[in-house]
Amino acid sequence: MTKIKVENVTKIFGKHINSALKLVEQKKNKTEILKQTGATIGVNDASFSVNEGEIFVIMGLSGSGKSTLVRLLNHLIEPTSGSIYIDGENISKMNKQQLRTIRREKMSMVFQNFGLFPQRTVLANTEYGLEVRGIPKEERTKKAEQALENAGLLPYKDQFPSQLSGGMQQRVGLARALANDPDILLMDEAFSALDPLIRKDMQDELLDLQQKVRKTIIFITHDLNEALRIGDRIALMKDGKIIQIGTGEEILTNPANDYVKTFLEDVDRSKVLTVENAMIRPISVNVEMDGPKVALKRMRDEEVSVLLAVDKRREFKGYITADDALEASKRGEKDVNGILKADMPVVPPDMLIQDVLGVISESPTPLAVVNENKLVGVLIRGVVIQSLASNTEEVTRDE
Repeated sequence: MTKIKVENVTKIFGKHINSALKLVEQKKNKTEILKQTGATIGVNDASFSVNEGEIFVIMGLSGSGKSTLVRLLNHLIEPTSGSIYIDGENISKMNKQQLRTIRREKMSMVFQNFGLFPQRTVLANTEYGLEVRGIPKEERTKKAEQALENAGLLPYKDQFPSQLSGGMQQRVGLARALANDPDILLMDEAFSALDPLIRKDMQDELLDLQQKVRKTIIFITHDLNEALRIGDRIALMKDGKIIQIGTGEEILTNPANDYVKTFLEDVDRSKVLTVENAMIRPISVNVEMDGPKVALKRMRDEEVSVLLAVDKRREFKGYITADDALEASKRGEKDVNGILKADMPVVPPDMLIQDVLGVISESPTPLAVVNENKLVGVLIRGVVIQSLASNTEEVTRDE
């Protein structure tokens, strides 16, 4: 279900907005428009949708327009043109009271600088949004304590922000946002000010928390590794334009242009790509139908020395080698069940490549890729290495 829909949204800052808008419609870039009109393009004809319960990451370098875009989503700034829909309602046509209700009840925002009140306790900070909404004291305390419990901070409820580490302060900011029970959580560079180790911990906590609360999250970052780690989908921006939208794997394996390719150069692909992305078509033999002679012919035709074995339902049964098939053929055996080996490691297609590197490096055989007991692919060491080495080419060869 679509939670947020953005249609052809443009934001222009400065004078000569109408002239600049005409140039946007002519597909002129940010630099050309600035030179001709003196106007700055914050967001250039952006269109996308966000699904309910999705972590949608908007990323780009400084000046790419990502923070402007998130402020358009809650209408802190008005778009020059285009429409933004929340649950099918066009917020661009709402009056100030309707917008306040949306911001207070449907959306919460988490900022980079935490935004905590130093004179308030952790609990009082967490209650703040509920207090603004006029929620009675007893009810807001209960909701705030539950949010702190979810964030693992309830024992610290009576302490002040200055008594907490940076990571814990950010968790208080996250708990405060979630205490309102918003449908949508906007996070603008929320972890950027944290040390690398604390930042990774916060990413883990966000993912764990998302499993519990299933909010729709718009997450702004300039860090590609962070985007790849937490995002269900990623929108990559440059000069106010959205260059590409896709999952981490889609962007890694099919970058839209040279800019995206350059952006991806330093990414550790093993932490993003899954087994499904690197596996190849399995060459198999049916244990219920095929005998050693059929197996040997298939090996010759396919130029392989190992066949994976399945039954009629494509359920994985093991593997056979060329040497074993040859000996069985000489003995006059009619099926391959007597020469089946069962020591081939099995991995699921959604497993990260980084998690199978140790297994595949030590295994004398390839790895069988099995989904719900059915053989769907095979993972070969050389193909894995090739997939990690290439930033632009998807591995499709068969073996």
